[in-house]
Amino acid sequence: MLLGLSLVQFTVLHVIISLIAIAAGLIFYGALSTTGRWPGFVHGLFIDFTVLTSATGFFFPFKGGPPFIFGVISIVLLATALVAQYAGALRGGWRRIHLGTALVAQWLNMVVLVVQSFQKVPTLKALAPTGAEPPVLAGQALMLLIILFFAWKTIVRPAAPATA
Repeated sequence: MLLGLSLVQFTVLHVIISLIAIAAGLIFYGALSTTGRWPGFVHGLFIDFTVLTSATGFFFPFKGGPPFIFGVISIVLLATALVAQYAGALRGGWRRIHLGTALVAQWLNMVVLVVQSFQKVPTLKALAPTGAEPPVLAGQALMLLIILFFAWKTIVRPAAPATA
């Protein structure tokens, strides 16, 4: 039992939280990169659910390895993003720190999504039974390209805010 849920129920909850975090992150960075506007509600969903994703990951039975390492790195990144948001008020360099650290946390979640999809979805597992085949690497490369695009559009070359 985890927080009063069976392991299967808790896993489903964790997956739903993770998918909301990933979708909100994609919407947030997509909107910011195209319009220059900061969609506050979506940003809140993204940050809150990404923190929840990382936090709930630590409730699973400890096995160490990459999932634990990704979780620790993600928590540190998100803590830094929250310091930039609240202590730095997203002013000056704090905005870039926030966007960069949150974006790397988003990338980690997207890598986990690809890996878990190839492990759990039967059709994908048939394409890559060991998880080291080209389709898995292509999925991870695609995730990296998406993140690099968002980094370029929101951190390196941010769009000018749209005027009303």
